Amino acid sequence: MRLKITHTTQYHYDEPVAYALQRLRLVPLDGPTQKVADWSLAIEGATEEVRFIDQFSNDTRLVSVSGEPHTISVRAAGEVDTKDTAGVFGQHRGYAPLWLFLRQTSLTEAGEGVDALLADMPARRDVDALHALMARIGEAVAYEVGTTHAATAAEDALRQGSGVCQDHSHIFLAAARKSGFPARYVSGYLMIEGTADQVASHAWAEAHVDGLGWVGFDVSNGISPDERYVRLATGLDYRDAMPISGIRLGTANERLEVRITVEQ
Repeated sequence: MRLKITHTTQYHYDEPVAYALQRLRLVPLDGPTQKVADWSLAIEGATEEVRFIDQFSNDTRLVSVSGEPHTISVRAAGEVDTKDTAGVFGQHRGYAPLWLFLRQTSLTEAGEGVDALLADMPARRDVDALHALMARIGEAVAYEVGTTHAATAAEDALRQGSGVCQDHSHIFLAAARKSGFPARYVSGYLMIEGTADQVASHAWAEAHVDGLGWVGFDVSNGISPDERYVRLATGLDYRDAMPISGIRLGTANERLEVRITVEQ
């Protein structure tokens, strides 16, 4: 399937920005589940300083901002050919060793909630156990926009019983790692039937299974990723894979607008 994607992010400020540095992970790469046919990244109001492949094999750009103008625009757009591999991404490659993905982070630290989630789960280390885990998380945490934020940890989302794809992924990572599976966070895009316009990118998790390699699990939709998914970046949690992150100095007030379209 060929997917056409546009992702525009605009920052509006009420006065000149003293200084800002943004990290962009908005360029998908070729891999076992996708081939990039065409992609562009246009930046207005900021200057690209450097680009590199980071420790998790993500295409990363650093852009700086200072003074005028009052609007910064980042537009990623292109077409990607995808294929359905039943969620199997394949064997581990890259700079980061596989054991690193067993490490918990502040967003994925397992506590009493994860322990309760795993209490009567079968002690198997296969893909069926991970599908059962995905289903259990989906039952325990309802998909509900606006009940969590970017800094919500897995245990907090479990405790309140609601969240979004980021929270579902963090809970899955916490539980999978507690069970002995290396696991990683994936950011990207999902084509949603019946609507091209979206207000946010998507996220899911992957666990490493002996004999299969990395396998994806989208808890929010209760499935493994198929040809409707495009990968952007991976990491230990949201902070490692978020499409845009950065720091800003000064007193300017910021207003953010995000527009995303994903269509066949």
